[in-house]
Amino acid sequence: MKRLAGKISINVRRRSPLLNVRRPSPLIVLFALCFSLSSCIISYKFNGASIDYSKVKSISIADFPNNATLVYPQLSVDLSQGIRDIYQRQTRLEVLNKGGDMEVEGEITGYTITPMAIAADSYSAETKLTITIKVHFTNNSAPEESFDKTYTAYQTFDSSQMLTDVQEELCAIMITELAENIYNDTVARW
Repeated sequence: MKRLAGKISINVRRRSPLLNVRRPSPLIVLFALCFSLSSCIISYKFNGASIDYSKVKSISIADFPNNATLVYPQLSVDLSQGIRDIYQRQTRLEVLNKGGDMEVEGEITGYTITPMAIAADSYSAETKLTITIKVHFTNNSAPEESFDKTYTAYQTFDSSQMLTDVQEELCAIMITELAENIYNDTVARW
C-alpha cells in the first residue's frame, strides 16, 4: 500500500496467508481428474430400446395385409416397410420376413374417412382419415412380453381437398406414428 503524506511515501507490502500453501503436483491433479471422470460415467440411449442383444439377435416383420373395407393399395406395402425401417434405424437387430427371435405380424383392419367439423353451409369443413391395425407381437426369448394390440392413427384435412390429393402425405404421417407406437411397445416399453 502506498500512502503519500507530503513528501514522505511509505511502501507496505502484505503477504496473503494463501500464498504459503503449496501447490499440488501436476501428476496428482491429473490422477484426481482421471479418477473422478472414470467413476462418473453416465450412459444414455437415445433410441429408447431396451434389448438384450445376447438373447435377441433378430426380429421378423411379416407383411401387413389390407383387410379394411376401403382399400388404399399402397398402404400395405408402405406400412410393412415403415415398421421394418424403424427397427433397422434404431436397433442392431437383423430384420427378417419370418423366423426371428421376436416377431411382429398383423393386418390393416380399418381405413376410414369421416366428416368432422360442419361449416355454416351444413357441409363438412374437415375430414378425418383413420388407419386401424391389429398387431400380434411374439417375443420368443421372453414370452411374457408377447401381446395382441390394436393401434389407430388419424389425420384431418380440409374437405375442399380431394382424398387422392392428400392421401399419400397423410398416410406417411400415420405410418410413422403407428411404427413408433409398435416400436415403443415392443422394444422400448415406455
